[in-house]
Amino acid sequence: MCYAIVFLGTIVKRKVKHIFVANWFFAAFIITVAVLHIVNSAEIPVTLFKSYSAYAGVVDAMVQWWYGHNAVGFFLTAGFLGIMYYFVPKQAGRPVYSYRLSVVHFWALISVYMWAGPHHLIYTSLPDWAQSLGMVFSLILIAPSWGGMINGIMTLSGAWHKLRTDPILKFLIVSLSFYGMSTFEGPMMSIKTVNALSHYTDWTIGHVHSGALGWVAMVSIGALYILIPRLYGRIEMHSTKLIDIHFWVMTIGVVLYVAAMWISGVTQGLMWRATNADGTLTYTFVEALKATYPFYAVRLTGGVMVLSGMFLMAYNVWKTVTAPNASTAAQPVPLPAHG
Repeated sequence: MCYAIVFLGTIVKRKVKHIFVANWFFAAFIITVAVLHIVNSAEIPVTLFKSYSAYAGVVDAMVQWWYGHNAVGFFLTAGFLGIMYYFVPKQAGRPVYSYRLSVVHFWALISVYMWAGPHHLIYTSLPDWAQSLGMVFSLILIAPSWGGMINGIMTLSGAWHKLRTDPILKFLIVSLSFYGMSTFEGPMMSIKTVNALSHYTDWTIGHVHSGALGWVAMVSIGALYILIPRLYGRIEMHSTKLIDIHFWVMTIGVVLYVAAMWISGVTQGLMWRATNADGTLTYTFVEALKATYPFYAVRLTGGVMVLSGMFLMAYNVWKTVTAPNASTAAQPVPLPAHG
């Protein structure tokens, strides 16, 4: 709420009439996350130090997933789409591909996302109509999500050659690819027949991390590589080569991590639902667990690669900040105006 006051107060005091669409996404993320916390945290006090949820039973579950999924939708999606809409055009040196599409993307996303939470409660005691509603709205979400992805990637029209020499742009564009992939995968997993296989398995973990490491982390890293030199009055980061190495280590690590969890999850789902002719389970839980061991080794490898990339970034940032050839009192290099 404090953030909302600072952010919206700044918008009120602006000197220009136009508000770029990145700010729309930031505003939606700030306001919605505040509302989510306030509603989800509603409690009935019993004593000074004890209270109970204001909701009971299946209503409590529904409120929890309305909160949980929209925390993903408005913090990890809308907030980072704001980052994307600002930094992709900046780094590419191109105007956003379609401003009209970005506005349609915004309104479609915030209108639909709020209703997708029930897909986490398929095959539970939640009423069937609510489960189906969550599934339908999840499928509709593909349209605005892919509209945003296409808008970001197509912003490079006429500037694709920059990917050869600009590893920061690689981070931003590959993050959009992961965004498109995870926002297709999520609606697909909300389909009841698919969910019957995927639920409670490592497939869900793979899906979450393709979004968290592939989309959220990579777009954030790209934005930080742009901002940090400007914050400390430098022209650029200490080493472009290290940024390039970080990109490849991170990308390969995320792919290994996510692919391992996909295969592990499908393996688990198939083994858990396999039955003999007499109706008994074909595999014990321990057998299914044992079958996932190789994939957890690959997951560990991918995770270590992602972590190693972050250490490379930390070193690069440290060398940039402490570079002797630029005073910390130097004026920051301004970001160029939008085309």
